[in-house]
Formats: sequence, C-alpha cells, structure tokens
Amino acid sequence: MAPAAYDFHYTPNTVCVMEASGHLGSTLVQRLLQRGYTVHVVIQNNGHLKLNKLCGDYNKKLKIFKADPFDYHSIVEALRGCSGLFYTFEAPQDQTTYDEFTAEEEVRAAHNVLEACAQTEKIDKVVFTSSATAVFWRDDHNSTSSYFDERHWSDINFCRKYKLWYGLAKTLAEKTAWALAMDRGLNMVSINGGLLMTPDLSIRNQYLKGALEMYEDGIFVTADIDFLVDSHICVFEDASSYGRYLCFNSVLNKPEDAFKFASMITHCAPSLPPSSNEQETRIIQPKISSKKLNKLMLESGSRSQR
Repeated sequence: MAPAAYDFHYTPNTVCVMEASGHLGSTLVQRLLQRGYTVHVVIQNNGHLKLNKLCGDYNKKLKIFKADPFDYHSIVEALRGCSGLFYTFEAPQDQTTYDEFTAEEEVRAAHNVLEACAQTEKIDKVVFTSSATAVFWRDDHNSTSSYFDERHWSDINFCRKYKLWYGLAKTLAEKTAWALAMDRGLNMVSINGGLLMTPDLSIRNQYLKGALEMYEDGIFVTADIDFLVDSHICVFEDASSYGRYLCFNSVLNKPEDAFKFASMITHCAPSLPPSSNEQETRIIQPKISSKKLNKLMLESGSRSQR
C-alpha cells in the first residue's frame, strides 16, 4: 500500500522538471504545482505531455518548454529563472531497446544538462534521477556478504559483458553527472530508484533485463509513483540531503509475489509452483537497503510537524 504523501517544510519557488513526458515527470510536475511551486516543464519535441488539465488549473504557474537534452542552448533557456532542477533521461519514444549507443546518448545528455546548470547562477540544487541498476550489477553480487546500499556502484565491465545496457547507461550517466557537479561546484543529489510500477509496465521494460538474477539475489526492488515523487521532493527541499539515495518501497522476494508480477507484465496467468518444493517456496532474504532515504524522509516529516 502506498504511503501517504509527506508534508515536508518548503518555500515555494521556481523549479524545472526535465523530462516531463513520462510517468515520473508528469506526476512530479503535478505535485510541485500543488505545493505552490512555479514549474518550468521541459518536454522533448517527440514527447507527449500528460498535463493538459494542469495547463488550465495552474496556468500562471506552469511554463512549457520544448527542449532537447542534446541542445545546450535550449536547456539554458528552460532553466532561466529556476532555483532547482529535477532531471531524468527519457529515451526517444521510437527507441525500443537499450544498447551501447543509448548509453552514450544518456551520458552526453547528462553532461549537457549539468554544464547548463553550472552556467545558470540561480540553480541551488539538482535532483538527478538515476536507477538502482547503477548500484547492484557486479561480478561479486552472489557473495553472501554482499549487502547493497547507495555507496555501491555497478561494474561497467560486468554490464558490458552481460549486455546490461540499461544498467550501463544509468551508471555511466550518473558518474558523469557527479564528476561534473563536483568539478563545477553544483549541489546535486541522486535518486537511485527501483523499478517504477506503472499501469503500462511490460516485459519489454529495459530495467527487467536480468530480472531472474535480481530476484534470486534479493535485489529486485520496486517503487510506486507516489513514493518515488515524495522522495524526489524530500531530497530537494531538505537542506541536509546529500549524495545518493537508493529509493524503493518493496522488495520482490516471495514466490507468490514473483508469479503475480510475471502475470502482470506478460498478461497471462502462470500457475504457482508446488508448495511441497522448499526451493520454490522459500522467501529470499533482501540484500539491499534504503535506510539512508528512509531516515531522511522520517526526519523531514517530523520537522514539518513541529
């Protein structure tokens, strides 16, 4: 069950959401508007904005830009007057697969966006949306001592070896963003989210490459949209936030849940395995932690109650 929206302390300001065409971006825009922010909404030329209703409800607080993450000048224009940026990379809609070329594109886009932020004097904080797949893909992930948190990074060579292009793209793009942020003195935090559970989720989702291995290793984590959006807003509004934050509110680690998930993404109903088989009914111990984010959200929520 999704947790209630957090009521963090905040000062309404002007922020930019890039890219706002997807589930995360459009929901984030809606929540920010409801909290009193003025929002610069960035969509790509081929993006389909899901905020038609909001354009009427928040006409004076919503400004839409068509910008290309590979076009530095269009990014600068969208950021003008903003004190913060929520950035996530959305692959072109006609691109159905991830490969090395996609990884290169994502890295280039991250570089352009962070460079544009560095040239925009008023940007106080950047919230960079990354992925849990930038944390746990390594050749030692089967070790019984492995326990992943935001201090870990996926191994680039491991991702290339097993063609885990989505994890490779997220890892390289986030590393590029961090390097540039530190070099330019930008205040950046990253959200390394689990698989986003959306109504249109399908087996073609690139996050799911290696899903069986994730499940067996206790690192198959998911996040619902409300929790993911709350997490983004929390790390932006809380002055004490820093570094990376693993973000998920569910771990897929029971056979019945795994079969329900498989049924959902394949639109069929596989039968459950025989309960007499201990191997097929065991609960897998999670080996991944989001304690850092949970602590921040709890403390931020407590401060807002005072």
